Amino acid sequence: MTRLDSAIRRLAAQRACLDRAAALVRDLPGPVLELGLGNGRTYDHLRARLPGRDIFVFERRPAAHPDCTPPEDRLIVGDFLDTLPHVRLPAPAALVHADIGTGDKAASLALAAALAPLLPRLTAPGAVLAGDQPMALPGWREEPLPEGVAPGRYRLYRRPMEG
Repeated sequence: MTRLDSAIRRLAAQRACLDRAAALVRDLPGPVLELGLGNGRTYDHLRARLPGRDIFVFERRPAAHPDCTPPEDRLIVGDFLDTLPHVRLPAPAALVHADIGTGDKAASLALAAALAPLLPRLTAPGAVLAGDQPMALPGWREEPLPEGVAPGRYRLYRRPMEG
């Protein structure tokens, strides 16, 4: 498979999983957390799929296209491992998108391991996490992937409704 083919499959899987995650939380109140803004593609996609929903974006160095940059009051600048523990949300999050892979497998797994314990405090019962890395989230269950998404390409986790 060429690198172009791999990138297309990764983006198609990401879109399918974000669409599924948005559908799963459609009736669950709460904001969305976007961990990493990048160029703003997924932020733009999420605001189109969940219109009217507050999306709080955590980004170390914002550099997205101006059309895909969140309002200043919803952009938290800094390393999300430093900013997430101190953020005050208006309500627990219904959806977290964590596309945090760095290209270095060991570093990406370490980042996911450091991030996972921060999420329960920030999420509502029934919340969904969509991400590119495996996460140890005790009590959360892995959701089935959309058709056409290869296992391991992307992941969907759901927090139980109780607890």
